[in-house]
Amino acid sequence: MKRGTKPMIARRGVTHGSGLGKVRWVVERAFAWLHQFKRLRIRYERRADLHQGLLELACSLICLRRLRTSS
Repeated sequence: MKRGTKPMIARRGVTHGSGLGKVRWVVERAFAWLHQFKRLRIRYERRADLHQGLLELACSLICLRRLRTSS
């Protein structure tokens, strides 16, 4: 905002000229996959390093599952 920028996220189904937010569903889908893991959905961990570890583990499991179903 200091540099004259303002956040613009496209509404679903509405196009605008800036080109931002064209693939919003990709991010929403990734968050939905991560929220399948209860310890990430409800953050029990106070330490950031433990939360980061669980996040990386969840991403690894998501990738493993995707690879198993694609082959």
